[in-house]
Amino acid sequence: MEQAVGQHRVRTTPCGASEPHVLESAVRSYSRLFPVVFGRAVGASVFDERGRRYFDMLSGAGVHSYGHNNPHIKQALLAYLSGDGIGSSLDLGTAARREFLHAFHDIVLAPRGLDYRVQFCGPTGADAVEAALKLARKVTGRSSVVAFTNAYHGVTLGTLSATAGLRERAAAGVPLGHVVRMPFEGFGRQDLDTIVLLEDMLDHGGGLEVPAAIIVETVQAEGGINVASVPWLRRLAALARERGILLIADDIQVGCGRTGRFFSFERAGIVPDIVCLSKAIGAGQPMALTLLRPELDVWKPGEHVGTFRGNNLAFVAAIAALDFWRSPSFEGEIERRGALMRERLARIVARHPAHCVEARGLGMIQGLVFRPPELAGRISRAAFEAGLMAECAGPQAQVLKLLPPLLMPEPEIEEALSLLADTVATLLTPAAVMPAVS
Repeated sequence: MEQAVGQHRVRTTPCGASEPHVLESAVRSYSRLFPVVFGRAVGASVFDERGRRYFDMLSGAGVHSYGHNNPHIKQALLAYLSGDGIGSSLDLGTAARREFLHAFHDIVLAPRGLDYRVQFCGPTGADAVEAALKLARKVTGRSSVVAFTNAYHGVTLGTLSATAGLRERAAAGVPLGHVVRMPFEGFGRQDLDTIVLLEDMLDHGGGLEVPAAIIVETVQAEGGINVASVPWLRRLAALARERGILLIADDIQVGCGRTGRFFSFERAGIVPDIVCLSKAIGAGQPMALTLLRPELDVWKPGEHVGTFRGNNLAFVAAIAALDFWRSPSFEGEIERRGALMRERLARIVARHPAHCVEARGLGMIQGLVFRPPELAGRISRAAFEAGLMAECAGPQAQVLKLLPPLLMPEPEIEEALSLLADTVATLLTPAAVMPAVS
């Protein structure tokens, strides 16, 4: 149906409401990549309104790390709601808040020998990063921050300064300063030692003043699944410690088990001064945390706030999700599923070396690198038509990024990656790859 609205004619639903794509801002992105209307989801599967199933290798950019509507988490939420539990509480004390803090300490921090205070921020990862950057500057009295090439830390003004993507930065409309960009490990075409470069910039006339902080993703997710090595991370942490620079780990997308350990930096044996968490920590509910060493907790009451820093539904969901981490075997299960993904992706690369040039990743964040870069987008679209959701990452969107739920059963992983392999084989036939001749 169509009806006139001013000088325009818009499609309407039978009940008379305009189609969502007309009512919603042009800023939307995922609905353009996956243009269907979804109705329900369970585990590693989402279903459109007609009931068609899609394997979810997107997981809400890591939000649904425990799967959609996980029964244990769902029951905890239903019980809390049925008991008239408080919903939003700012930073008032609530039973759910207290229980989350105790569970997080007892299950996550104490076994790892970590001594952090928990700051509840607004509900997004950008809120956690904003708090971290602001705190680092407040503690040190310095203004600059070192961030890396291909970094993604959010698109609010503070976080956008640290984000590397030119397209995202261009939307700011104002200068984005007080950040010094350094090459991430492996960046560029030269064998460049990032740590030596940073030392030289500080010591040998490079003009770099000692920064307040260095912010790093140990695995750059949006940047193309770039995995920092253990030696590089250890040297970076040592440099920060020696120079009195605070080290901020952005674990928003690759924390909470995504790389195999609860924190992505555990594999390197380093202890950042500040850690940013969001996405999976709320187990499907909006929540963001900034973890800070106790001596850095110099905030005055109300100095950094967010209305939804007291989302009790997120506390309840997170407590239930942390139960999975009580099992000593949970990390091993993630590693086993990650190894299965690596093996299946390596097979795809071996079959199509001319265009599928590399499989990369760690734990259950994995990806395929394509050449030419636009092939990754074509594979993503074709895979969606076949029943699998996966987005692209990297500066040229050249990496097909796979981010399945951590609890995705191995037979489903096999089925999903077989579907992907078939899609790649179809798209990478010589006739399909060659450009059309006009």
